[in-house]
Amino acid sequence: MTEPNHPIGHRSSPMPDLDSLAPDRKLALRSAARTLHDEFDGTFSTETIELYLHTSYDQFAGTAKFTNFLPLIAERFARQRLHALARVEGKHDDGTPIVLFLCVHNAGRSQMALGWFNHLAGDRAIAWSGGSEPGAEINPAAIEAMAEVGIDITGEFPKPWTDEIVKAADVVVTMGCGDACPLYPGKRYEDWELTDPSGLDVAAVRPVRDEIRTRVDTLLSELDVAPLRS
Repeated sequence: MTEPNHPIGHRSSPMPDLDSLAPDRKLALRSAARTLHDEFDGTFSTETIELYLHTSYDQFAGTAKFTNFLPLIAERFARQRLHALARVEGKHDDGTPIVLFLCVHNAGRSQMALGWFNHLAGDRAIAWSGGSEPGAEINPAAIEAMAEVGIDITGEFPKPWTDEIVKAADVVVTMGCGDACPLYPGKRYEDWELTDPSGLDVAAVRPVRDEIRTRVDTLLSELDVAPLRS
């Protein structure tokens, strides 16, 4: 692990130039900004909300496979970042534990861990995921393997980690990202040694999926979060 070197700029980042966007994209981003402003009114300024939305959009603009969904992806990621920032700055902290799952591409292991965690913990704990080098899409074999156990991860997307997201987490679980993953003093870190499912078929991914389930069960027990399902 290394000292933080975040891939998305923080408050000092310049506002991305959106003048070149198509009119429908601009309209969608304005709508997203209004939605986020309604959610975070009284917590963050319009400038901060728009900065996080626009830098989130800029992050995915060059890598997203389905560009029609870019404004929605940017809105979802900005929302997560703003929730994290509120936690870091002490503007909202209800004591709910937050776990961050990290791998290289945020396409396989960390997405399966996120799926298991949300499935088992419900709203009694919060989980996020990210990657040091986010891929273009979630591993299809991981999607299929999780669907076999009744967990749909198709609504997720590969994303990076950011300063505020890592700082807000109580537990950071790394899976194969090694020195690229961020290190902050005072955080609880776990490194899960798991087979990389990239390029594997679903039969080979199933054991990885099941091992992740076991590890998530243990983590929930350590966090004193009783699983919703057996």
